Amino acid sequence: MFRWLRNSFLTGIVIATPLGVTLYLIVAFVGFVDNVVKPLIPARYNPENYLPGDFTLPGLGVLIAVVILTLLGAFAANVFGRTLINLGDRIVAGVPLVRNVYGALKQIMETVFSGKSNSFKEVVLIEYPMKGLYVVAFVSANGDNNLKEKISDDVVGLFVPTTPNPTSGFLLYTPKKNTIPIDMSVEEAAKLIISFGMVTPDKLPRDVRATLPPEMFTRT
Repeated sequence: MFRWLRNSFLTGIVIATPLGVTLYLIVAFVGFVDNVVKPLIPARYNPENYLPGDFTLPGLGVLIAVVILTLLGAFAANVFGRTLINLGDRIVAGVPLVRNVYGALKQIMETVFSGKSNSFKEVVLIEYPMKGLYVVAFVSANGDNNLKEKISDDVVGLFVPTTPNPTSGFLLYTPKKNTIPIDMSVEEAAKLIISFGMVTPDKLPRDVRATLPPEMFTRT
């Protein structure tokens, strides 16, 4: 009886925790956007001012933000919009410090949303930080000509994430021959990292050793 109660309790935790955390993050995000956007709405156009009592509309700020961003994207797609944006880029480019931050952020966003980048589409293992230890890394980009001249023609950029927060980590460059490709998607690798290695991907090859160097399994 005690074992059944214990197993049922643990099963409940397993089911409720992901759902609860997901809902919490959604509510927190919606609340954050609402707190930022709603104060910017003129009082006469804010529908909450016409509602009785303290009734509010959760998600109103998110809806308005989506509409504004969509209109901004449509405006930027025509000739007049592109002309104004290019003019703004030139003005920002003349402001020290600001141009560095703006340029870096713009390049990152264009790379992420353009769909033309190979960033984070391959998962590999590398021997790091010392011989005999292997970590999961994401191939972020091929090295530019300067790096190829200094390191190797097949140099690649690797992002080595930390556990359990994969948004932080290290950027490394190494010849591609030093990487070990593994049959794992970026999403599966992220789950592995976030879970401290407890959640293993379903699509890993049956014989994992076939993807790893033999010396990893040699006992001394």
